[in-house]
Amino acid sequence: MDKTDRWRFSRGLRFFNDERDITEFANDLTFLIASQKENLRKMEPRDPFDGRNTFEWREEWGAQRPLVKIIAYCLMPNHYHLILKEIVPGGISKFMRKLGAGYTVYWNLKNKRVGRIFQGQYRGKTIKGEMYLQYLDVYVQVINVFELFPGGVAAAMENFDEAFQFALDYPFCSLGESFGLRNLNIIDRDCLNDVFPNVEIYKEFCKNAIITHAARKTLGKLVME
Repeated sequence: MDKTDRWRFSRGLRFFNDERDITEFANDLTFLIASQKENLRKMEPRDPFDGRNTFEWREEWGAQRPLVKIIAYCLMPNHYHLILKEIVPGGISKFMRKLGAGYTVYWNLKNKRVGRIFQGQYRGKTIKGEMYLQYLDVYVQVINVFELFPGGVAAAMENFDEAFQFALDYPFCSLGESFGLRNLNIIDRDCLNDVFPNVEIYKEFCKNAIITHAARKTLGKLVME
């Protein structure tokens, strides 16, 4: 509903990605979030340290033991997209349960309600092939944000440079973090760093993929959904 809710979800991506039960450090995490709430509210999109102080893993928690690698994400007004790589058996399912349950608890407490807030279980699709991964990455990080651009995707395609900067500045998507504009320690893009070593190469790939509709042809029904 607002910036606070979106930042809370983003912090869930960071802190729920651990093998331990979140209650093991819930009190510390709650204090960390509460103490920086006003700072988050005032942040500007291009702040290079965008919320970093509320995303640091505390030394007293011990080393993080992640369930997945989050390659890309995008938070939309009423849903979200993730590209995940499982690194422990059952890691994706466990992470998704923690993410959904943790955010539901937050939402219900804030709004004095009970029950589910997400409709049904998450839907997943296995990524097969490097080109599919690259196009899917563009879909999650760029095409989704283009839907939020004034005038939507059609206007974004006509004003590509402006729309791409809009996507870079959108704080609730991994694009800015992918290329060093933010550093929230949420994503791990080791599988794409060699393919897209800098933002200029990535931007050109996006432009070709979107304008020629190559991404839509490759991704098929997933994009239409």
